[in-house]
Amino acid sequence: MSEVAALPRVAIIGRPNVGKSTLFNRLVGRRLALVDDLPGVTRDRREGEARLGDLDFIAIDTAGLEEAGVDTLAGRMRAQTEAAVASADVILFLIDARAGVVPLDSHFSSLLRVADKPVILLANKAEGRAAEAGLIEAYALGFGEPVAISAEHGEGMADLYATLLDALADAGDIPSDAARDTGDTDRQGDVERDASQPIRLAVVGRPNAGKSTLINRMIGEDRLLTGPEAGITRDSIAVDWTWRDRAFRIFDTAGLRRRARVSEKLEKLAVGDALRAIRFAEVVIVMIDATQPFEKQDLQIADLVETEGRAVVIAVNKWDLIDDPQATLKELREEATHLLPQIRGVALVPVSGLTGKGIEKLMTAVLAAHDIWNRRIATAKLNRWLTGIVANHPPPAVAGRRIKLRYLTQAKARPPSFVAFCSRPDALPAAWQRYLVNTLRDDFKLPGVPIRLMLRKGDNPFEGRKRKR
Repeated sequence: MSEVAALPRVAIIGRPNVGKSTLFNRLVGRRLALVDDLPGVTRDRREGEARLGDLDFIAIDTAGLEEAGVDTLAGRMRAQTEAAVASADVILFLIDARAGVVPLDSHFSSLLRVADKPVILLANKAEGRAAEAGLIEAYALGFGEPVAISAEHGEGMADLYATLLDALADAGDIPSDAARDTGDTDRQGDVERDASQPIRLAVVGRPNAGKSTLINRMIGEDRLLTGPEAGITRDSIAVDWTWRDRAFRIFDTAGLRRRARVSEKLEKLAVGDALRAIRFAEVVIVMIDATQPFEKQDLQIADLVETEGRAVVIAVNKWDLIDDPQATLKELREEATHLLPQIRGVALVPVSGLTGKGIEKLMTAVLAAHDIWNRRIATAKLNRWLTGIVANHPPPAVAGRRIKLRYLTQAKARPPSFVAFCSRPDALPAAWQRYLVNTLRDDFKLPGVPIRLMLRKGDNPFEGRKRKR
């Protein structure tokens, strides 16, 4: 984590819809930020490891700068952008070359000069003759010669590289290849990872469940945009955090509504980004509202996480609004057992994103779930257990023939996946398979994680090898 922190930080700033997220995606080499023709798509600030030529740095995508009151959504978005400017080593100030310099560009150029940071003026959408007038107007902003680029088509990247190299050299912060973090979440998938790598933790739930508020309370700063409006978060924003000497990469996600209600293109993109965060997470916190617990959408989200094979922890938010905590908690745990049998024993932790209550217990549950999700059980121990199970509760006879089940092994972890070898895998009743999985979960202490059971024909995996001999 220290290596990533040592990279210089480059913030991309500009008014709405000038192409900041398009440039961000090009620099990081992936479509991390949502892009659309509609202004104001980006709301939170998003960070990603970027490379331009041999330059490595942290790129920061920001919300479009707008004049607005502090208490408005636009005002809170602007505060996030100002925080990005304060933390940056170099600022890329984007304007739309085709639109030319507009009053909002001039207004915010004055604010950037006050920030006293190196500023590179970029005239985006500069392909074609339509941009020539805008390039000339850009000199009036007072940042010298504008760098003409097209973030969408990749034009002007060599000029941007040369200018950024000079700016980083002036700041005394030229990065090296050795400083680049290779822990890319997209490329790792379910590969076994070193213990020093951050645990990927996604926070999901219905809109306005309090996901961003909880994460801000966890990390101790207003890193993510929050407010009473539902659906503020659009991009899945990654935040690095250390808790009790364990590194985490936390993904805040857009609220997930029922598919029938998702109609706008932007919301579809945001939901797709949230689903992607779930697929690349190791542990997923499913956040539910204590005042409206276990609605149908909550159950569907939990089922989706189980289907993707992630470890699950349920956070019951807004616990500070509950009058009888003990009775309510007991009732919710009984409901979880009844409504979510596929992740029986899942940890259910009361929290308050507003006050911070319950975060310690929540993170303890996250670490426990991560440990269970990675757990491996020795084959010898599994088969001693299987012998007792078959003796006490043998599979039922189907069409007058007994099904022989003699060998069990764990194929992989993350999630725990087992292969059972039996004489007639197609005939083994689903009810007995559920019995086997539930007993396996209880006896080997595997609560709250998906368990996969695959059936194969044969007495054991070495049967064919013995016959060849």
